Amino acid sequence: MPSDPRFSANISMLFPEYPFLDRIDAAARAGFAAVECQFPYDFRVRDIRERLDANGIVMTGLNTTRGDVAAGERGMAAVPGRGATFREHLAQALDYAAALDVRKIHCMSGTVDRNAPGAAETFLTNLAYASDECRTAGVTLLIEPLNTRDNPGYFVSTSDDVIGLLQTLDRDNVTLLFDVYHVQIMEGDLLTRLERHWPRIGHFQVASVPGRHEPDEGEVAYPAVLQAIAERGWKSWIGCEYNPRGGTEEGLGWMRAYRSA
Repeated sequence: MPSDPRFSANISMLFPEYPFLDRIDAAARAGFAAVECQFPYDFRVRDIRERLDANGIVMTGLNTTRGDVAAGERGMAAVPGRGATFREHLAQALDYAAALDVRKIHCMSGTVDRNAPGAAETFLTNLAYASDECRTAGVTLLIEPLNTRDNPGYFVSTSDDVIGLLQTLDRDNVTLLFDVYHVQIMEGDLLTRLERHWPRIGHFQVASVPGRHEPDEGEVAYPAVLQAIAERGWKSWIGCEYNPRGGTEEGLGWMRAYRSA
């Protein structure tokens, strides 16, 4: 087993038995030194900051907003004609990141056909702008492929798709979010892809496949995956972004086993 991996709790999914802000307290009580979240924008940054400071933990990452969920929006980066909205979403995320000392933002790509006219060009233009804004703020941008089973129509669904776009973009502060759950569903061959994409990986997330529960069940050999990450010298956080089978705290035995290995 890998030695002493650094796990952060994604409080958008973990500790659903508590109100959102109370999940920060719960994560600290459970032994997490860091949290991440998807969309904190319904809460004042001052209130989030107070909870983080009171518990002595950090927030490692957040997403740009999805937009109008009822309309099927999942971000704007690749959606032609929505550049102004994309910049508003990015500015909002950067404001929260600055107030919370967050250094990584997952930029939601959007619901648009991969081959739609103008989609790739829009994505590259928007990400070049975002790269410049984030570099000034000391923030790394993350681009995450989302599997088509859970997210039909999302602009990028495979790590290979993302890497191809990042190679064209050629900005060193725009990186791949390697969520093992999504990559396994769409592509598999995890260890080979991890090695191939390593120079451009900016964050990892874990969950079981197919259930998206604790990473101690299902088809992914997590001891091997986490060992490969550790052997390559990963020093940053690994996000726990899964739906607990029951109470979150009761399901954390898998994490304690890694920490005691």
